[in-house]
Amino acid sequence: MDIIIARHAETVFNAAARMQGHMAHTPLTRAGIAQAEAMGAALAADGRAGGRDLWVSPSGRTQQTAAIVSEHLGRDFFDWRHDARLLEIDVGAWEGRFYADIVRESGPIVDTERRLFCVPPPGGEWFPEIAARLRGWLAELDPARPVLAISHGITARVLRGLLVGGEDWHGVKVAPDAPQGTVLHVKDGAETVLHLGAGVQGVRAA
Repeated sequence: MDIIIARHAETVFNAAARMQGHMAHTPLTRAGIAQAEAMGAALAADGRAGGRDLWVSPSGRTQQTAAIVSEHLGRDFFDWRHDARLLEIDVGAWEGRFYADIVRESGPIVDTERRLFCVPPPGGEWFPEIAARLRGWLAELDPARPVLAISHGITARVLRGLLVGGEDWHGVKVAPDAPQGTVLHVKDGAETVLHLGAGVQGVRAA
């Protein structure tokens, strides 16, 4: 598998410390637009993104990031294929709420060392479910076709965990965290950073 995995840029919910999850279609901030511009410029300069199949989560924030990246690559935005299996973790009843309010009501929800949820979102999904949908997506890809995929923080960490390994987290391998706007190249089980994003890290940026 030869796949470039990118994490979307900063959104208004990220800046406000609100929970986004998989369905909140929140726009990029000015900082996020600058991060997406930097992602596109880095991919264009690197040259490895050319000719790849383009995949993107249906979320508004990933598509806005993809639109900016497309211009740098000289690719049509409509070349991007949407797949719901690339969406962020479903945070259920937490979606749209401030992190501080959730913690005030429920206690700690994040492992601060690993920057991952430490309790399942009520009515949402958990890491084995994310891994299952990503395995399904990977199984349907043509291994002879290189890929560029734009996804989300937690989803990208699980995807990278499936491809290169990582720390076991509730039965799923999860790769280390990376800031928003980061672009990584995974090939033959090895991962390299093509561009280190300027955004924040952790689930507050999911």
